[in-house]
Amino acid sequence: IIDYTNEDLRESLEKCDGIFIGVGNTFLLLDKLYQYSLIDILKNKIDSGIPYLGTSAGTNICGITIGTTNDMPIVHVKRLEALGIIDFNINPHYLDPIDGFEYMGESRETRIKEFHVLNNQKVIGLRESSYLSVENNDIILKGPKKAVVFRKDENIFEINFVSLRFKKIK
Repeated sequence: IIDYTNEDLRESLEKCDGIFIGVGNTFLLLDKLYQYSLIDILKNKIDSGIPYLGTSAGTNICGITIGTTNDMPIVHVKRLEALGIIDFNINPHYLDPIDGFEYMGESRETRIKEFHVLNNQKVIGLRESSYLSVENNDIILKGPKKAVVFRKDENIFEINFVSLRFKKIK
């Protein structure tokens, strides 16, 4: 285990030519980003055009909040606001409800609809092996599977290899 300091992490982030943040617990990741004061520097690096690849938790932190993560809150995060480099939330590892199985707990669809009772932002459910590529102001769905789009008080729908326009959050 390496014991990083705030300055070590900030210095490494300042020098990098690309950023990868992978799997793990999204609550813990966001907590550490706040603890080490890395939110603004990370967002600025990405906004400046440094290549960023996020998987799982690294994808969750790109949205407005982490309110649609599948992770359990193993730590108390001082706030759920994430990087906001895209103007919606993502639900990676999205699973469809299974017809005929009523007692398997709540589906991701149900959970996202519950999220929309109190929240307004759009949510994209990304199925395994598909991903979003951000190129300038275009977001392009890539990979073999469709994604599911959730908007408050609207019917859900699927997208497949289409380009979404988005506005950057400042």
